[in-house]
Amino acid sequence: MTITEVLKKRHLGLLRKPLYDATMKERDNHREYLQALRRMTPAQRVRKALELGERNKRLLKQALRKRFPEMSDDDLHQLYLERLAQCHNRNY
Repeated sequence: MTITEVLKKRHLGLLRKPLYDATMKERDNHREYLQALRRMTPAQRVRKALELGERNKRLLKQALRKRFPEMSDDDLHQLYLERLAQCHNRNY
């Protein structure tokens, strides 16, 4: 099945699969997280930002595989690259 066929079926409601539970969890530790970031050196903060970026890419790949299980690996990779390009901050 091609990307176009999968997306058409998804649009028609034939391939519905939720990606996540839509309920938001409370972030009780948000203040502690910010304090930990403030204690880091600039180099550590950059490293952490890069780690988070890589983690988000892995999560995107996993979510796409879960949402489109019938898609071939090559087509899924192409879709991943297209979605990644949409997320890119074009201010830089």
